[in-house]
Amino acid sequence: MPYHVSKGKFASLVEEALADLPEPFAQYIEEVPVDVRERPTLKQLKSVGLAEDDLLMGLYVGIPLTEKSVLHSGQAPGVIYIFQEDIELVCDSAEELVREVRVTVLHELGHHFGLDEDDLARLGYG
Repeated sequence: MPYHVSKGKFASLVEEALADLPEPFAQYIEEVPVDVRERPTLKQLKSVGLAEDDLLMGLYVGIPLTEKSVLHSGQAPGVIYIFQEDIELVCDSAEELVREVRVTVLHELGHHFGLDEDDLARLGYG
């Protein structure tokens, strides 16, 4: 059974996950906004090869820090999207929701720092 919370409570969970980042990483989070959305758009799902009925907990859109150069100076900054409804659908309790929000935030931040899916899986954020 999905575990639902208000938009405000969910946003607080995302903020808590960001506040718990170790200092070496926390200084870089100011460079990338985190946007909480109800659910992903069809375009976002398709951009990562998912179908309309697939779940997507989060999405990083941008150029990872490891690939940025002066050639990218005119491009829009990256953004992290966190999708409340899809995260809630995989959680049965408040504890699971807190854990899934944290893992999703860290996963998408990992992409911002240049980690791929294999790297993130090895770190426990796959």
